[in-house]
Amino acid sequence: MALLQSRNSQRWSFYRPLSGHKPVLVGQRGWYLVVLGILSCIVFIYISIGYIGFHPELPKMNFVRVNGTQLMLDGKPFYVNGWNSYWLMDQAVEDYSWPRVLEMFQIGENMGLSVCRSWAFNDGAYHALQVSLGRFNERVFKALDKVVVEARRHGIRLLLSLVNNLDAFGGKSQYVRWAWEEGISLTSSNDSFFFDPAIRSYFKVYLKTILTRKNHLTGIEYRDDPAIFAWELINEPACLSDATGDTLQDWLEEMAAYVKSIDKKHLLTVGFEGFYGPASPPERLSMNPSEFYGRTGADFIRNSKISNIDFTSVHIYPDQWLKKANFSEKMKYISKWVSIHIEDCDTELKKPVLFTEFGLSSDHKDYDPAKRHIFYKSIYDAVHNSAKNNGAGGGALIWQFLARGMEKYNDDFGIFPDSRQPMYELIKHQSCRIAEVNYKQDILKTPYKDICQKN
Repeated sequence: MALLQSRNSQRWSFYRPLSGHKPVLVGQRGWYLVVLGILSCIVFIYISIGYIGFHPELPKMNFVRVNGTQLMLDGKPFYVNGWNSYWLMDQAVEDYSWPRVLEMFQIGENMGLSVCRSWAFNDGAYHALQVSLGRFNERVFKALDKVVVEARRHGIRLLLSLVNNLDAFGGKSQYVRWAWEEGISLTSSNDSFFFDPAIRSYFKVYLKTILTRKNHLTGIEYRDDPAIFAWELINEPACLSDATGDTLQDWLEEMAAYVKSIDKKHLLTVGFEGFYGPASPPERLSMNPSEFYGRTGADFIRNSKISNIDFTSVHIYPDQWLKKANFSEKMKYISKWVSIHIEDCDTELKKPVLFTEFGLSSDHKDYDPAKRHIFYKSIYDAVHNSAKNNGAGGGALIWQFLARGMEKYNDDFGIFPDSRQPMYELIKHQSCRIAEVNYKQDILKTPYKDICQKN
């Protein structure tokens, strides 16, 4: 891109009539430079602002719905295989990093993946979408517009998270700092995000702004765009100041109702890890990794029963939760963790469940790529078995994929998808198994034919 900008900054001799003058003639080399300059301008426009013009007809998409324990698309059950790339909006802001977004969607399409989970928030950080309470950066919003369009172009839907419980990219603590600095909050407590009326009202400003955002490339408001699979209220919510869970439950009910009052077309989920709280039966509380996780203010069953929550979510991180356990012990625990959440959704909640994050740490002292392969396969097998039986296990989204050149963004769970790696084949194979369930043995007549015919 720097080369293109350099070329565009040169002085070209165009063939054009000047007022009161004869036309200026340009030699053969001059014409070459003129054409090259025009092409450079076209490429620059394509990459930075107008690339959608080269794809005037985006693939037709319909909204994903819910019918009982199943996600539904076009009147048929829809099971998901997907991934996390939280950084899409951030990398879409600058011209030099935009190709990473293109690369990631192309990889997702090549692997038959159907949903990508990403952040639709960045509060006060670098490339901030919300620069202060109720103030937004149009340049970053346009970057998110591009992400939504590019996802649709590749036949991929987005699960967009709306705020972080953690500090990364601002999170709830940034709302608290802003409100405290402006003198409008009751306290500087981090959990005031959930109970302070002023902060709640400002979060609603953000919600309304993003739900009614009109994409500058398509003219479609986000709430009307089927390329968005669903909204996620908050990533991994916790309200440690109220272990009863009442504060968080009240916030979830209010915000879920507010989202649905604006956007009735999209699905909505919470974004929690799946921990059971004090309102859950004792046998479920005993399934938490430790007693601490039952006092975070979150409660999988109670929170998921909110009428405006369409499907549930669960995260899986055995290395973080079970630090002293060996691999065999972790696998036994995770097998139970997955099965009881599918069971809860099949029998009590009557809603789909997506395992929206799962990972095995490469920084663990006993890390072995073969163990990661075994662990991920166990998640995929559980989802596939549920799907075959028309169950509530709606899909799994691996944490996380990165594009080339993004090593500094890597955590100890990151994967750089490479078709030569066994992990790549494992994930693609899951896409094909899920597609086979979705299309009821008719897989070779589906859009997945070229991907799956060798699997």
